[in-house]
Amino acid sequence: MSLPSAFPDDGDASIVLAPTNSPGLPAPAFTASGAPTAFPAAPPLVDPAALQDLGAQLDSPAVAKGFARDYTRMWDKRYQTLASALERGDLAGSMDAVLSLKTSSAMVGGLRLAHLAGELENALRAGNVGHALALLRDVAERGGETVDELQFSYVLWDS
Repeated sequence: MSLPSAFPDDGDASIVLAPTNSPGLPAPAFTASGAPTAFPAAPPLVDPAALQDLGAQLDSPAVAKGFARDYTRMWDKRYQTLASALERGDLAGSMDAVLSLKTSSAMVGGLRLAHLAGELENALRAGNVGHALALLRDVAERGGETVDELQFSYVLWDS
């Protein structure tokens, strides 16, 4: 089964994208000679600058911290909403849930989860519900890791 690539075709004939059998991983890229090219670095699990930027934009680091705290508290419900919509075949509900996940994850700096949510969004837009369902396990794992990292790296509980 060929999965959508995380790398758009830029028209460079020297790079060919090959299918992968590992859901959630970008397809390996090869040069015209058949030699593999280097994968781009995976986005960080959590980028601490994102919450600092959000705090600066809102002119309130406390509001940004509160947003991150709410994000961690809502993770289980957010994931269950997405999984339930996908399993029911509710494409509109699935798209709403994945867009919410992608946006809120990016806002708190959960870049790896936001990237994965983008892959799931692309699968839904392509009508590939099977691939979207296959990404759910990775979403659950990255989401748990993101919440753990946010709670570990930032003091998110009420002081």
